[in-house]
Amino acid sequence: MTFNRHESILGTIGKTPLVRLNEITRGIPATVWAKVETFNPGHSIKDRMALRMIEDAEKSGALKPGGTIIEGTSGNTGMGLAMAAIVKGYKCIFTTTDKQSKEKVDALRAFGAEVIVCPTDVDPEDPRSYYSVSSRLERETPNSWKANQYDNLSNSAAHYETTGPELWEQTGGKIDHLVVGVGTGGTISGTAKYLKEKNPRMKAWGIDTYGSVFKKLKETGIFDKNEIYPYVTEGIGEDFVPQNVDLSIIDGFEKVTDRDAAIWTREIVRKEGIWVGNSAGSAIAGLHQLKAQFKEGETVVVIFHDHGTRYVGKMFNPEWMRAMGYEPVDGPTARELVKNKEVTSVVGVEETDTVEHAVARMRENDFSQISVLRQGRIVGSLREADVYSRMISDEKIREQPVRSIMQRPFRYVDIETPVKLLAGMITPESPAVLVRDFPANATYILTGYDVLAAL
Repeated sequence: MTFNRHESILGTIGKTPLVRLNEITRGIPATVWAKVETFNPGHSIKDRMALRMIEDAEKSGALKPGGTIIEGTSGNTGMGLAMAAIVKGYKCIFTTTDKQSKEKVDALRAFGAEVIVCPTDVDPEDPRSYYSVSSRLERETPNSWKANQYDNLSNSAAHYETTGPELWEQTGGKIDHLVVGVGTGGTISGTAKYLKEKNPRMKAWGIDTYGSVFKKLKETGIFDKNEIYPYVTEGIGEDFVPQNVDLSIIDGFEKVTDRDAAIWTREIVRKEGIWVGNSAGSAIAGLHQLKAQFKEGETVVVIFHDHGTRYVGKMFNPEWMRAMGYEPVDGPTARELVKNKEVTSVVGVEETDTVEHAVARMRENDFSQISVLRQGRIVGSLREADVYSRMISDEKIREQPVRSIMQRPFRYVDIETPVKLLAGMITPESPAVLVRDFPANATYILTGYDVLAAL
């Protein structure tokens, strides 16, 4: 008998296993299963929608023979598109952000794609953003097609037609909760739509990250730009609302910190033997934060989006974990410094304020450095010594806007960061860090003096 034979690698997409989680879910009253999407040939769930987007574009005539596929991607969608492009005879140009793991970029290039790395900390409308660059490339490249995974509804359709039915069959029609990291929104919206048609009582929970807009938008209807700031977690969260995000289908969002996402990603591997990526860690962290929503006897399915091989230089690298302040270390944490009131709430100046005003602000507060804001968002910093040296060499500097001489913003760290790890983050070039208490929506500034006093 001949079985499991396919005309090309594309025939192996989908039909991924459902695996019960045992150790990582202790304390959760329900039974928890993971849909392990690493079994797709491109090692991520994005293979499903990448193929569907291409096939729909071929049918509509938007993608023509010998054409070039262009897309802004965090890596996984690009891998799915590149794999299909090889089989179908297309070229690929991808834009991505500088926060993505090196492994993802190298993998895309291994598949013959051209990859352009763009800055993370810019608005989507900024011409330097990976969204904007991919759109420009589509306009400039003959016979090209932009997949546009965020607004291309073939994305959610792929999950409505494959992921949802698979889960319904694998659970025997018994699924009470779906927990999914949300980025483009295609996975949760398409899968939950199918499952809710089968069982309207099923709850769909979106896992968001701090620095993203989804949770507040769902709960208040307000798109709050103050929610947006740089974050480390890959694959989830957005600073705009993709058309594939159907808020009417998602019952609620839970935000997870970068630190918790990284720690839980590593724990999944150590406790379940399943090598998964960053968004899986976010999903498990969110699962534990949502545990009051689950009851004994219920069935919960968590989506594990991608493979851990794409993060070996990050959360699976102890040196990176320590450098980020994520490695658990004995001793006091930044939270204790805040609790002891050894730091104060951040005081800043707007980027349009004059340098002279910034100097006066630092004097008022006895600061040697200060954050620079753009409509309430931290976008830069000023150091007292640097400002004074600039003013001595050019007196007219004092009348210029702060943005003309500001430097990179101080680094954000989690409030649970061990003080021992903070010490290595504060240097003469970066004399302060911003300590973020995410659930409390509070930010504090720590200097070398604060850390030295604690040590």
